[in-house]
Amino acid sequence: MKLAVIGSGSWGTAIVKILTDNSNVVNWWVREEDIIENIYHYKRNPVYLSSVEFNPEDLYVSNNIKEIIQSSDHIIFAVPSAFLSETLKEISPDDLKDKIIISAIKGIVPEHKMIIAAYFNNIYHVNLNNIVVISGPSHAEEIALEKLTYLTIASQNQILAEKIASVFKNRYLKTPISDDIFGTEYSSVIKNIVAVANGICIGLGYGDNFQAVLISNAIQEIKRFGCRSSYYTRY
Repeated sequence: MKLAVIGSGSWGTAIVKILTDNSNVVNWWVREEDIIENIYHYKRNPVYLSSVEFNPEDLYVSNNIKEIIQSSDHIIFAVPSAFLSETLKEISPDDLKDKIIISAIKGIVPEHKMIIAAYFNNIYHVNLNNIVVISGPSHAEEIALEKLTYLTIASQNQILAEKIASVFKNRYLKTPISDDIFGTEYSSVIKNIVAVANGICIGLGYGDNFQAVLISNAIQEIKRFGCRSSYYTRY
């Protein structure tokens, strides 16, 4: 399996740590040349999760995204959703043909108002059976500290989901699988809206009792929205 990680933020860096901890060689797209030099010379990303040390022999790091994608068959995207279109401006549907697309991105592509799986399916014509969604809840800094974390691995192709789950799973990372890529993505977006609402409640001085009601009802609303949205996204 030829793995690529697109993105060098905290989440992209954490994913590279997971993969190299699991004895994988990773092609890593990093935009900034000075960060690439630091990774090779000092074995660290100087900007994000700088406590994580890498073995340069486990990495091929480049700021040429086309080269990284062409030399890999499983592409893990870990850039902010707002910058995904800009990141892929040099990439055509042919570049992603027959590639496995693994989204570790949370959010909506603003130019197209699509979740990530729908974006790759509609804009780059990636078959939905070749798309995997990775979702938390998880904090990159806790992965850097190797604290126990769970990541949901979702794909309509369950054989592929199990394959990717096995690539990520290790002593500090558990990887349950799901067949609902749309529900997984929408849930991760909506829970941020609920978090904002909960923050407002705290600011207004509401207590634990009301917050419990808010979260309980929010869970039901996310479920209803997810079921309806998954249907319309599919059909």
